[in-house]
Parts: sequence; C-alpha cells; structure tokens
Amino acid sequence: MESGFRQQIQAPDFSGEAIEPELAAPLEILAPASLACPLVFSSPHSGAIYPARFLERARLDAASLRRSEDAYVDSLFGRAREIGAPMLRAHFPRAYLDVNREPYELDQRMFDEPLPEFANTRSLRVAAGLGTIPRVVTDAREIYEGKLSLSEGLRRIEKLYKPYHAALAQLMEQARETFGFALLIDCHSMPSISARDPGAARSEKRRVDFVLGDRFGASCDAGFVDSIEQRLRGFGYNVHRNRPYAGGFITEHYGRPGGGWHAMQIEVARGLYMNEATLERNKRFDLVARHLGEALGELAREILRTRCSPALDARAAAE
Repeated sequence: MESGFRQQIQAPDFSGEAIEPELAAPLEILAPASLACPLVFSSPHSGAIYPARFLERARLDAASLRRSEDAYVDSLFGRAREIGAPMLRAHFPRAYLDVNREPYELDQRMFDEPLPEFANTRSLRVAAGLGTIPRVVTDAREIYEGKLSLSEGLRRIEKLYKPYHAALAQLMEQARETFGFALLIDCHSMPSISARDPGAARSEKRRVDFVLGDRFGASCDAGFVDSIEQRLRGFGYNVHRNRPYAGGFITEHYGRPGGGWHAMQIEVARGLYMNEATLERNKRFDLVARHLGEALGELAREILRTRCSPALDARAAAE
C-alpha cells in the first residue's frame, strides 16, 4: 500500500533576486521519502538567519532579537519525516517578518510613506507592535532605530510571506488530494507560564507544558486534538486547550474542516526543552522531541486505520 502514498513534493524556486544575500533560500520543505499520512507540519517562527543589513539597522543586538524566536522548534518536531509527513520551515526570523499574521497587518508608525488602503492598520496585533513586520520584540522593546521605506516592507511580503503561504497551501492540497483531508500541525513555543490546573487537587498552579489551539473547535476535528492531548497527558505533561493560545492567523486561515483542511496549533513551553535565558537546549530536549514524535506518530497511524479515504484505498489497490 505504500506505493499509493508516493508523491513528489517540490520546493519553491528561488532563482530570482534574493531580498537579502543571507536569505537566498528563505524557506525549506523537509520532505519525507514518501507521503504516508495527511499531516503537514509548519514551523513559521524558528528561523534564525538574521541578515547583516537588518542587524545594522536594529537598535537591539542579536541576542535580544532572538527572544522572539521559537528557537529549535523545527528540530523539536523533527520526527515529522519519520511518520511520512512534510515540514515547512522559515529560515528568516520572526522579528524580520511574521507569516503568522495577515499579509498586510502593518503599523503606519514604522514607515516613511502612507500605507496602502488595503493594509490592516487597526488590528490588536498591530497595536501591540506585533504585525506582519514587527515593531517590537516580545518584551515590547523597539526593533528599529528609524523608519523603514514602504517599498522595503512590501518587498518582504512579496519575497518571503507570499512564498511561505504558497508552499504551505500546496502541501495542504497535496495531502487533501491524497488522503481526503489534510491536518496542519502548526508548531510554536511559548514562554513558560503557570496556570491553575482544573484537573489537579485544589486547582494548584502548575507550569503549562503544552497548549493545543483549535480556535475553540472551529479549525480542527476535535478528535484529532483529543488524541494529542490524551497522549501528551499520558507522558505526564500539563496540557491546556485554547487558553491562552487558541491559534493565530495560520490556524484560522488553514483550518477549514468543511473543505477538508484541519489545523491545530501546538505551543510548547520553552522551559521544557531549553534554557530560556541562554537559549541553549537543555537535557530534556531529546525526551520532549521523542514524546512529540510518538504522540503525533500514533495520531497518524490512528487516522490511517480509521479515517483513510476510500478514494485512496482504490488508488492504492490499482497501483
């Protein structure tokens, strides 16, 4: 039956002029040897290539800018290919461009010319300085010394944002055509937080290890989220759902269950797998990566056992 899963995944062509020399390949598709399940992984915030020109114009040093990264998340979910799923990852950093936003969530204060009328300048994310081109890093410190030209901002969107989403949409559609539906796993990390755990005695506060976001049920079949939650809880993790992170633009935009596209955001507490001060991996990194791989691998196998598309079965039999 494996031959029925085989499908070539093509990376985008970046042969044209790069936005910055360091970003000649701004994103990457880590493709499995064969497409063996309907899962698609996206790591939009783990990029760590900081263009020299960007660093020169920033008022913050590289270490401060890295506070916005979902550091190592692409590696943390790196077993995607082992279960036969592709992963799309950005190489550019979130502080430079954030693809988990609408394409034109822009802050007029950042630019030396009026923004086009179609720009969304009034979102809460823009007000917080965290639009498509962020004004601040996550601790609310300003990134830039001066204003950006509008042409540069729009060029980042054309050269980075749009190719990322074109590639992600292609991967989702390939999975849907092959299996009858696609399930996006949008991979993120979060600062370590504590919250009252309703499942614990007297609801004492505990570190939240994972937050699973499905837009309060709108972006994903609840059964998929239940499966991951149960398996992560089985490993002893404290797992919350939708609070405080229900999913951003990617989860909302690609979560269309009625059209065969499901999307689930997974936020991992950084303190689980890294030193949040030094940004170095800790000794639990490999264990957390293994647990995530096992939980997601079990979900993939369960989907193939119980929800495999009849059309897929027919094609596989014919081949």
